[in-house]
Formats: sequence, C-alpha cells, structure tokens
Amino acid sequence: MKNSLPLQSMKVATSASNMLVKQPSLIKSTCAYCGVGCGVDISVKDNIASNITGSIDHPANFGKLCVKGSNLLKTTDLTGRLLVPQINNKAVNWDKATDYVASKLNDVIKKHGKDSVAFYVSGQLLTEDYYVANKLMKGYIGSGNIDTNSRLCMSSAVSAYKRAFGEDVVPCDYTDLECTDLLLLTGSNAAWTHPVLYQRIERAKKIKPAMKVVVIDPRKTATCELADHFLAIKPGTDAAFFSGLLCYLDENEGIDHNYIEQHCEGFEETIATVKKWTITEVAQYCDLPVEEIKSVYKAFCQAEKAVTFYSMGINQSSSGVDKCQSIINCHLASGKIGREGCSPFSITGQPNAMGGREVGGLANQLAAHMDIENPEHQEKVQRFWQSPTISTKQGAKAVDLFDKVASGDIKAVWIMATNPMVSLPHREKIKKALSQCELVIVSDCVDSNDTLDFADVKLPATPWLEKNGTVTNSERRISRQRNVLPPAGQAKHDWKIICDVAQRMGFTGFEFNHVSDIFKEHAALSAFENDDERQFNLAGLSNLSQKDYDELSPIQWPVKEKNTENANRVFFDGRFSTPSGKAQFVAITPQLPITQPCTRFDLVLNSGRLRDQWHTMTRTGKAAELSAHTDKPYLYIHPEDARTRSIQNDNLIAVTAKTGQVIVHAKIDENQRLGECFMPIHWNKEFASHANVSELYQSIVDPISGQAESKQSAISVKKMNYSSYVNVHIDTFVDANIEQKTLMSPVHTDLINNNLQYRVSQTADFWIKSTTSYGKNYQVAVKESIDDPLLWCKNVSGLSGEWMYFNHKSTSYIICLSTGKLTFLAYFSDNWLDIESQWLSHVFSQESISFATIQSLLLGIASEDFCQGKQVCSCYKVGEKKIITAIEQGCHSVDDLGRSLKCGTKCGSCKPELANMIKQHALTINTKVKLSV
Repeated sequence: MKNSLPLQSMKVATSASNMLVKQPSLIKSTCAYCGVGCGVDISVKDNIASNITGSIDHPANFGKLCVKGSNLLKTTDLTGRLLVPQINNKAVNWDKATDYVASKLNDVIKKHGKDSVAFYVSGQLLTEDYYVANKLMKGYIGSGNIDTNSRLCMSSAVSAYKRAFGEDVVPCDYTDLECTDLLLLTGSNAAWTHPVLYQRIERAKKIKPAMKVVVIDPRKTATCELADHFLAIKPGTDAAFFSGLLCYLDENEGIDHNYIEQHCEGFEETIATVKKWTITEVAQYCDLPVEEIKSVYKAFCQAEKAVTFYSMGINQSSSGVDKCQSIINCHLASGKIGREGCSPFSITGQPNAMGGREVGGLANQLAAHMDIENPEHQEKVQRFWQSPTISTKQGAKAVDLFDKVASGDIKAVWIMATNPMVSLPHREKIKKALSQCELVIVSDCVDSNDTLDFADVKLPATPWLEKNGTVTNSERRISRQRNVLPPAGQAKHDWKIICDVAQRMGFTGFEFNHVSDIFKEHAALSAFENDDERQFNLAGLSNLSQKDYDELSPIQWPVKEKNTENANRVFFDGRFSTPSGKAQFVAITPQLPITQPCTRFDLVLNSGRLRDQWHTMTRTGKAAELSAHTDKPYLYIHPEDARTRSIQNDNLIAVTAKTGQVIVHAKIDENQRLGECFMPIHWNKEFASHANVSELYQSIVDPISGQAESKQSAISVKKMNYSSYVNVHIDTFVDANIEQKTLMSPVHTDLINNNLQYRVSQTADFWIKSTTSYGKNYQVAVKESIDDPLLWCKNVSGLSGEWMYFNHKSTSYIICLSTGKLTFLAYFSDNWLDIESQWLSHVFSQESISFATIQSLLLGIASEDFCQGKQVCSCYKVGEKKIITAIEQGCHSVDDLGRSLKCGTKCGSCKPELANMIKQHALTINTKVKLSV
C-alpha cells in the first residue's frame, strides 16, 4: 500500500455550497443500480431531493422500484465524499491536478509508447463519459488499452451475440418476458438481482397461469418461488444442458428447418456435435433427474414462444461464450428469435453496461459497434473523429490489463468509478500490481476505498444525484440521467475531467460545451456511413437541440431517421449483421470449470449478490434500511458439510483457497447442494476486516471474452475460535464530547467514523461494520481476552460521558450517556450476542432514556414491543416474528400478509421470502396439528 493517509488525520474541509439554481419540483431521472434501468421521479424542495418514487410512465418499471432504488436518497449525503483533487494525498486545485495528469501521461507515452498507459472504466459511468474516454484512448493516444468492469459481468454474452449475429445486439425487450409461453431463467437469481423485472414476470404469470417458468441454478434461490420446474444443475454444466436441448429438438420435430434455411448458417456442423448429448448423458453430466430434464425439453419444444433469460451464472465462466452460444443455438434452431415472446435474453448487471458497449468501452471494440481490427472501420472512425491516430488492435482486457500493470508493461493506469481491488479476482495480485505501478490515477466520488489506497492522484467526480447524461438499459432503451444537485465541493463530471486532461495533453476534438454535444456526436457516429450495416443506429437523435436532449424521453434503439413498423424489434425480418446477413450457428464443446475441488480444497464456492446490497456497498452501505436484512457477510453451507466440520450457525469460519483466505460467519442453508457453498460479493475493507470474496478466485478467464471465472473456486472451510466477541453500537451523528449536543458536519462525521474504524481495526482480530439509523454497529472478535472491557470501550470510542458497566456471568454490558442520551453500547461475551435492532433504533433516538431502559440495556433485554426478529420487509420494517404470528393466525398467502402487515406491498423484493416462510410455517403448523391429534 502506497501513500496511505493515517485514518485519524483531518480531512481537507471543502465547500459544497455551489450556486444553486431554481429547479422544477419534480425531476425525472434513472435509477443508479442494475441494468433494468428504472425511471425515477425525484421531488425537490428548497434545492434538496426530498422524495423518490418510480416513474409511472417509464417503460422499464411503470412506477415500480426495488428496495435499493426506493432508498437511493438515503445514500447521497456528503459523508465519505472526495471533494477536492489530491496529489500524493495533498489537496490541490484543478489546474494543478489536470496539468499533472496530462504531463505525466504524456511523459509515460513518450518514454514507453502508447500501450504503456491504460484506462479502466465502469458501467457506473454515463454514456457520454464513456464516449470521450474511449475517444481519447483509441483515437488520440492510439491504444486499445481501455477496458471496463463490465468485462466482469457480461462480456461473454457480448462475444456470443457478436459471434452469432455479427453484432452485440440483445434481440428482445422486457415485454417479451411477459408475453412468452415459456421462460427459462438460468444463472440468474432475478428475484434479488433484478427484482423489478421479476415482479413483472410474476404479474404476467398471474394474468396468464398457463405460462411456464423454469429456474436452472445450482442453488435454490428466491427466484424459485415462481418456478414450475427447478433444476439444481451441477455448477458449470449449462452448455451440456443446452446442447442436450438442441439434440432433443432435432429428435422431436422441434427444428424450424425453413427458418434455418432462409436465415442461418452452420447448422449441420453444429447439430452433428450435439448428437451425443442424449437426456441420459445430460442427466449424468449435469447431475439432474432424467424426468425433470425431459419435462423442460418437451416444454421448450412444444412452446410457441420461449425466452431464455440468463446472467452472471452463465457469463462468469472459463467457457462463458460457449455457454451463451449453446443457448443461442437452441433459439436459432427452433426459430424462437426475432419475434414477440422469443429470445435469448442476456440481462446486464450495471446501470450503463449497455451504454459502454455502444461507444466501444471494451478493449476489443472500436466505437458504435464497429470492429477494432477491421481496417475499414478504423479508417471510418478516424475520419469521423479527425483524430491523429486510431487503435488497430485489441487492448488488454481487465484481468490481462492488471497483469500488464504487474509486469511493468503498463506504467500508468487511470481508474474511473470502479474498485478493482474488490471486484477483480486474485486480490493479492491486483494489490501487488497497483503497489508498484508508476502512476495510478483514480476518479471517484468517495474519499476511501480499497483501490484509492494506491492512488497517486485522486480526482473528485460527481456521483449519481449530481450526474447528467444518458444510460442504456438491458433492453437497449436510452434514458436520461438528470442531475438534481450541482457538483458538491470541487467535484466535476467524468466527461469534463477527461476532456480537460485531453486538451492539456495537446489534443483537439474535446471542446464540448455541454453533455448534449457529446451525445449528438456519439449518435452521429452510430449513423455515419452505416447503410444498415449495423443495427446500432441513433441517426434520429443526432441533431437534438440542448432543449430536446434535456427533455428526451426513454427511447429504444435503433432510432433511424425514417422509422418503420417494427423498427425497434431487431432481427424481426431474419436479417442479421453478419457479412452474409445470416445468423451463425457455432458448434461448441461443453467444458467443466477449470478450478475443481481436490483433497486440500474440497468444497466448491459460488458467489453473487444479496437482495438489498449493491457491488462494493459504496452507496447501499450508507442506508441503515439496506443493512437490516443481512448485516454481515456469510458463507452459505449445506447442513451436512457444516456438521462434518463441527460448524454451527453464526460461527466464524475461515474460508481458504489457493489464492487467499477470508473470515466470515456461517449460514447453514439446505438450499445449497452438498459440497457447494455461496458467499456474497459486497464486503470489502471499508466494511469488514477479512471478507473480500475476490481473495478466493484465481485469474482464470474465458479465452474469447476475457471474462473471469467468478462462479467457481475450490475452497476449504474450518471453524475459527476467539476468546471474546464484542457487539458495539455507537451514535456517530451527534458529538457526545461537547457539552451541548450538536449535529455534526459531513467532514466532522467522516473524522469520527474514520477514527473509530481505525481504533477498532488496531485492536480487533476480526471486525465487520454496518450502518444503523443512529450510526454504526461493529461486530468484533479478538483472540486474546480483553482484560478491561470498560477501558477498551473508552479507548475505541474516544467518548467522554457517563459510563455504566454491568457484568453477569461471562458477559459484560457497557453503556455511555451524554446528558441523558445514549451514545454508546457494547456487549462482551464468549459467543455472539445480538439484540433487537428495532429497539436499539428507538432507544438511540431518545433525547434521554429512563432508568428502566438503562436497566434493560445493562441486562441485554430488549422491550418485548420491539422483538421482531430478523427484518424481512425493508420497506415497512416488518420482522420475521410478526410474519410468523400472522401466518399462524391464518395468513396463508403473500397477499394475505400484505393486507395484514403491508409487507411485500411496496417494492415487492421480499415477496419470495414471504412465500417461502408461508410454506415453512404452514408445514410446522400441520405437523403440530398432527402431533396433537
């Protein structure tokens, strides 16, 4: 780690009081999270964003928002913000920072060549940010070395689409999910990762009960609540399953020979390779029941319309492109593509992964869906840009890019809006690369994360609420991201930072006065000498005025000058973007994941998202509501695997792989297959001492797409033992060290939080942090007993006030009051102690607490009125105990629970969990009845 600041040093104070302008009372924008691209309506009062709801008229969500989107405004305060440029951790003005970056990049290029620099960008950038970054690297620096974290989530799908269709085009939209006869969800826990789409699917199935839903996944997830069939497939065997489907179609009159003859090539070669994949062979290879496979194959064969909906579970593989291709082959062979309710549908994980693909944000693209190694396309783009050069070869893809940083081939890297120390596999290798890199530039909106520790230059960029531009969602729909607030402090938009640096490097072509000017150039390039060569075409948007751009409604591409019937339904006429105009079958050979369990590492690890968190928790980690459902990192493990290792629920366990180790809590989960585990991706050093899952993955990638195999690692698991466990709750919003209680400024709050975290990390062997309504909760474990718990609390908290201490048996209870208000609470024990979070929120919110409450705190006994158990519904804060009581009293459906408790009636994210609880407790009730009889 280089150039790291002591956590206890004071941040540079900056002003966030840029001149505010009079704004409309309602601003329509787009959600900052997944690729669904939900529209949001943000109410503004006195230049403050006061409320957020889903946009009723947005075609992606029609007013719906998931719990993450509903809580967006609770993640946008100025705490933890990077507000001034820094060079070597010293605040500088923008002129100096821009000159420094430009001169350093020029120096590196002059000494070591154009391929000695690289940009690593993000699906969190807006399309206009992406466009100028790609233009600078490929058209002016002249290197292909710009890649994006989108490489890690959907690049295998991109490669397969391009190989099959000649272009990276998702051939469908969300309405196809609602009007299909058969929906296959594979490698996707949509109920948690894309909940608004899941709600649309659920509604469609209620309207049309004959619609069949199949879920194919190694673990039983919340998505399975909607499934007619659940196939618990062996991890990594998906290509065999779909090869078997193609074989079945061929043997059961499921092939559309007329469609193939008119619109496809390569069928005979492909069908010959799948003859071996009989149902019996697939059952053995995929570890699935024969009858279940046969039922699903028959349903696909007989369905008039079918959609296969897939995500990271397919893409994140060493053979991800072939897995995607195996799906596409089935849809081409059956003619279930290019028409309503039919499609191989890859869903993206980030809000603007699609926009990045449009402008060439990946290292193996040029721009506007043109090929980086095609001389005609090179000449065309260079002529349009009037740039001094053009990249003529692919650049380094994400994993390879950091390998080149480690080897010294890349001397300077500019990282924008992403955190590769957390998201890329083999964390130690990334750490080593960044530690020795000559120049690390990071543009971000936060002042601390795992990657910023290695930055020589930190550039403050605008976050979601301040950004202005466009994004494209998973159904090719472009939406406006409208800013609600001006940039805070000295933050700038990413496009402006890039353009300023480009001009200081001596380049012309970046003199944009407004973000709309960039969009118009991007749209014009998409149409430039296109001649229907490519589906991606924004000709109809290339002459927008600034006013038209500001008022742009969501629109799906292609947007040609003369739109015709079905203009937005691509491939409806069977014409594809290949040289022949025909879609390509590609024969593939199913392959297992490269990393397999062995004697030393005998379990298989899978990883993914949780319901209420997002990526590395930069935003979601700020909202107490989003930590209530799951407040700590777990390894989900099968009961038998836990039993043989003497592991019980909530034990701390060490999870070890060839590349590193993490320490997390155990969650015994019968929905896991035997021998397989699951761990969430979100936790990092900002929120936990030892819980970054990237420690456990090797740098194994698909040879075509370069996408990392982040769905399989071989691990070992063992129980950890500590002497003391401490649960700490502290009010970080009120300064308890001064006589008059006052709310703190964001800078002061940052100082308190950073000092607290620094002191905890220095005294604990293990810790995790979560946000609460009153501040922070730390769960701490130490190997050596804490001799004086009261002194430990005083030292860690840094608080002065009225301290109280009660010891009972092996547990110590400690609180601190400031003029009657609770500011600190800690429980010490030889095992984990939890106390009702709803009660603590209530107690911490009181300006003074009663003697009876003090007694309850010192005994660790919550008020019965607040004992709800684990929070299930984040929107209405409904806990599991209340839900179980309602089920026992006669609520036997999710709708019944909604009417009784309101749970599940807002965002709907908890509905699958509610349905599962109904099943579980209905079974318990029936068992009790039988026993009583």
